[in-house]
Order: sequence, then C-alpha cells, then structure tokens
Amino acid sequence: MYLKTLELRHFRNYTAQGVEFTAPKTILLGDNAQGKSNLLESVELLATLKSHRTSRDRDLVQEDETSGSISATVQRDLATLDLSLILRSGGRRTAIRSGEKLRRQMDFLGALNAVQFSSLDLDLVRGGPGERRTWLDTLLMQLEPVYAHILGQYHQALKQRNALLRQNEAQTAPTDRAQLALWDAQLAALGTRVMRRRSRGLARLAPIAQDWHHAISGHTETLTLHYAPNVPLEDDDPTIIQAAFLDKIQQRAIAELHQHTSLVGPHRDDIEFTINDTPARQYGSQGQQRTLVLALKLAELNLIESVIGEPPLLLLDDVLAELDLNRQNQLLDAIQDRFQTLITTTHLGSFDAQWLDASQILTVKAGQLLSGFTHA
Repeated sequence: MYLKTLELRHFRNYTAQGVEFTAPKTILLGDNAQGKSNLLESVELLATLKSHRTSRDRDLVQEDETSGSISATVQRDLATLDLSLILRSGGRRTAIRSGEKLRRQMDFLGALNAVQFSSLDLDLVRGGPGERRTWLDTLLMQLEPVYAHILGQYHQALKQRNALLRQNEAQTAPTDRAQLALWDAQLAALGTRVMRRRSRGLARLAPIAQDWHHAISGHTETLTLHYAPNVPLEDDDPTIIQAAFLDKIQQRAIAELHQHTSLVGPHRDDIEFTINDTPARQYGSQGQQRTLVLALKLAELNLIESVIGEPPLLLLDDVLAELDLNRQNQLLDAIQDRFQTLITTTHLGSFDAQWLDASQILTVKAGQLLSGFTHA
C-alpha cells in the first residue's frame, strides 16, 4: 500500500496543509516542536483510530477551532481509497471512507496499515503493563479489525461493573449481588475473547521478533515473549477459560467490594520479555532494551505484511537519535524500499547518500511544509 496524499486542516499546529508523497521514503526535517511528530500522528490516527500521545480529540484540534480533519488518498493493490477523519473538540468524530460516512468507526480500520515507532516506544520494556497491553491491542486491531469491537465491548462491561461496585463506596445502595452476577458473566465471556486473541496474536509475533532480535544482537541473545494473562489460559477451550475467570472473580470478591473496582480480567494482563532467560525489564541494559523494541517493531511490519498481503507504512518518529550506529543501520537496511517510510529527524547526518537520493525531503517549520503544496 502507498500513501499518496495527506491533507490536514486545523490539526494540532497545522492550519491547512497538504502534501503529495513522491518517493518510497519521506524525511521530515526540522527543529523540535515544529510539527514533524504531529504529521506522523495524523497518519497513525488514520491507521489505528488512536494516538499514542493523547486519548482526547480536543487535544488534536487546533486551539480556538471546533473541528479539524485528516484526509488521505491511499493506493492499495486492488483499489484507491479516499479516507477522512473529522475530529471535534466537543463531540463525536466522523469517519468517511471513499465518500461513505461510516456508522461504526471500526469499519474504518484496515483501510491503511501502519507501524509507529517513536522514542516513546523505548519505554515499552521498562514501562508499566498498560503500555504493553496498548501496544499489543493496537497491533491486533490492524490484524483483525473486529478485535476493536470486542475490546470496546469488554471495556464497556468493565465500566458498568465498576460503577456497580462503586455504589457500595458511595453508600447510595448496597451492591446488588444478582446484578453483579450478570456483569460477572458478561466480563468473563468478553474477557475470554480478548485473552484468546491476545494469546494467538503474540504467538504469531514471537518467532518473527526472536529472529530479528537474534540477528540484531549478533546471534548472542535469545528473546522470549510471554503472555501473562490475569486469568489462567491453560486450555484454549473458551468454556474452560470462562469457568476459570468466574472462579477467580469469586476468589477476589471481598477484595473487589473493598476496593470498589474489578480486579480480574484482561485489563490486568501483562506481556513479559526475557533475554537469555533474564527479565529484560529489571535487568536488561539500555542497549538490550532498545534492541528488543527494534526487533518488536520490525516483527510487526513483517506480521502485518504476511496477514494483510501488502506492506504497511512505517512511521519513525525521532528514533534514529535514540539508536546507536549499528541499530540505525539494522533498521535502515531492513526498510530499504520495501516499506513506505515517513521518518522525522533534526538533521540528515544519519542517512547515507543512497538513502538521501531515494528520499523526498520535506522541511517542517511552525506547522508548515516548506516543500509540498499548501491549500488556502
């Protein structure tokens, strides 16, 4: 797939900016805080409907404006798609695909696939479990867009169940045990679907990541990815998993009533990374952790390509400055012309002449592209 054009209106610090991508690689050059990351964020939103920088649309809309938009033309193997997201500072967003306003945003997923790799991703290893869950969930939504619907249903059930548990805290009414039992069943059924998909997705990614990690580390280290679900997944039978889920809810029932929150379910899962059987989070060096994240991102590219049948876009945000020369070369060599790449940088020193010759270079300054075309 190939991103042909992108147009931003009242998005972050872009008032009205369009760009036509004319090369497999686009280098966005400029000082910090000029809008390079904002442009990549807009592409990420088209691919995943999410931003790794904020969960609020009002943060995305330019100040003093009520709405903003991201529009793009994407060339797929079988068709050219026109995509548009209208973001509102105080309301629900609108997703439009090839002129059709979509009733469900989930139907927008899959039109554009992209892997985002930013300097923030280097916290994937040493950060909290929530960051790792978000990383895996974002990948799964691109591999099977229906997962976004399943995860949304689970979080809605979780929200309702937590509200019921909080009734006790507010003392407005004692927690209704019969109603709680209904939400227990909902949580177990939906949570089982989430966990099984997470487990299957990580199992597909793991061998690809292991191969990349082995290569980048000079064949000296072995990476292991382990899914650590909050509920045991000793059997793939959903009936057995749901029974284990409900059993654990019973075990934590008193604690939940005291803490007024749900303590059981995939919202408490983790993904564990080990290098040569040693936990990477606690004991991995900074270099090892960066090699691990680089291997994960390269594996994401390969897995999406194998599942979708087309290479996804690669969005590299301020990453090269965080990697040593060896890892930079591993990354740039892996990309070649195989993946359309948008990459931000403050200087061109990391790129060899061959890369620069094959790249479109756009200078970004104060929310404007000094190359490209600007709409009035």
